[in-house]
Amino acid sequence: MSLNIQIFGTKKCQDTRKAERYFKERGIKYHFKDLAEFGISKGEFENIAAVIPPEELINRDGQQFKKRNLEYIKFNIREELVADALLLKTPLVRNGRKVTCGFVPEEWKKWIDESK
Repeated sequence: MSLNIQIFGTKKCQDTRKAERYFKERGIKYHFKDLAEFGISKGEFENIAAVIPPEELINRDGQQFKKRNLEYIKFNIREELVADALLLKTPLVRNGRKVTCGFVPEEWKKWIDESK
C-alpha cells in the first residue's frame, strides 16, 4: 500500500507548514492545495465531510469566521465551507479515504507504518 498524501491549507497557516515539513523530512511526496488560492471543490469537501463532521471542520476562532460575522447569524455549515474554504480548520491532510484535521503527526505516523 502506498501513500497518497494531500495537504489542504494556506501558506500563512503555521500548522500547515508544520505538516508539510513533517512529510518532507520523511521523504514522503505530497500534493499541497492552497485553499486561499484554489478553495475546495464540493466533491473534495464531501469526501472529507464523510470522515470528519462539518461541525468539526469549521474554524470558529479564525479571522475569516469573525470577518464574516458568522457568530451572529444562522447558516448552513456545508454550504459556507464549500463557498469559503478559508473557514476550514487547517491543515486537512488526506491519504485516500483517511483524513485528519489539524496537526496530527501521531495519526500520520500510523499511515506511514501501514504503508510499509
